[in-house]
Amino acid sequence: MDVSKSAGNAVSAVVVESDFHQRVDAILSSIEGAMDTAECDIDAELNGGILTLTFANTSKVIVNRQTPMREIWIAAKSGGFHFKFDGAVWRDTRSHEQIETLLSRVVSQQSENVFTFKFT
Repeated sequence: MDVSKSAGNAVSAVVVESDFHQRVDAILSSIEGAMDTAECDIDAELNGGILTLTFANTSKVIVNRQTPMREIWIAAKSGGFHFKFDGAVWRDTRSHEQIETLLSRVVSQQSENVFTFKFT
């Protein structure tokens, strides 16, 4: 009986992790796509689940997944930010700001162009 509970829990954990990876992959792809169509010089490189945005002024924004924590981490000139999915949107664990809002702000600041991100 304990074995089946353990097996059931393991299956449940796999589903949660797979959902996490699908959500993160969609966000990383969306950001990368937006950078590919941007009218300014921003290099987007997605490698091993880490998205690095490099701007003309050589500054960077790094977006990556933290699977054990089920978080997305963003590193920017203005600081480091951790986001958890609340069932509807990704929110910063300290300020509760949505990932779209923060990413729009830091990319706009570092690129010196206006960006607005919307993830569905």
